[in-house]
Amino acid sequence: MVAKAARVSTIGKQSAADDLPTAGLINFLIRDRHGSPFEHNSFTFLIEAPIFVAREHMRHRAGWSYNEESGRYKELEGSFYVPAVDRPLVQVGKPGAYQFRPGDTAQVSSVQGNFWKLYYSAFQRYRGMLKQGIAREVARMVLPVGTFTSYYATCNARSLMHFLSLRTISEDAQFPSFPQREIEMVAEQMEREFKESMPRTHAAFVTHGRVAP
Repeated sequence: MVAKAARVSTIGKQSAADDLPTAGLINFLIRDRHGSPFEHNSFTFLIEAPIFVAREHMRHRAGWSYNEESGRYKELEGSFYVPAVDRPLVQVGKPGAYQFRPGDTAQVSSVQGNFWKLYYSAFQRYRGMLKQGIAREVARMVLPVGTFTSYYATCNARSLMHFLSLRTISEDAQFPSFPQREIEMVAEQMEREFKESMPRTHAAFVTHGRVAP
């Protein structure tokens, strides 16, 4: 469909033929940043992630649509995010030019212990308020941003490539990006689906520096 959309400008309705070559044209479109043909497709992802990841994701507005579960209308599950023990914990450097390094034993223990204690306490208070008859939309306010949410995210290949260019770290990237690890984990799974569904577009995206057209 990318190739058909691109060819309609030069051959009109004959672009609907299915036997025309696509790889070279797609490579040209990515290389020279002709972006609109990559908008004639659609991906819909069902994502389960912590609230703080969802909020980062939803900052991507152009070419994206979202629908999320509501803590006003349903009781939230007691699912929470705890960083893996090997997740880098210590920020080194100044904003815009920093890296993360692993925490020491005490820091890892602090993260694991504090997260579990806070989550347990917050969820018990949330459930307690619901049992008292307090509205869901009020009780949910006590829950932290590490609470899991679920949402649908729909985009086209052009907006997906823009998202991947900002939310992944790759040696192939022409421009560096500094995503938080947790949203990068989501982006990596989305990229696997993109690569499987549109292998030629994905290959051209990588070849030309992971820059969205």
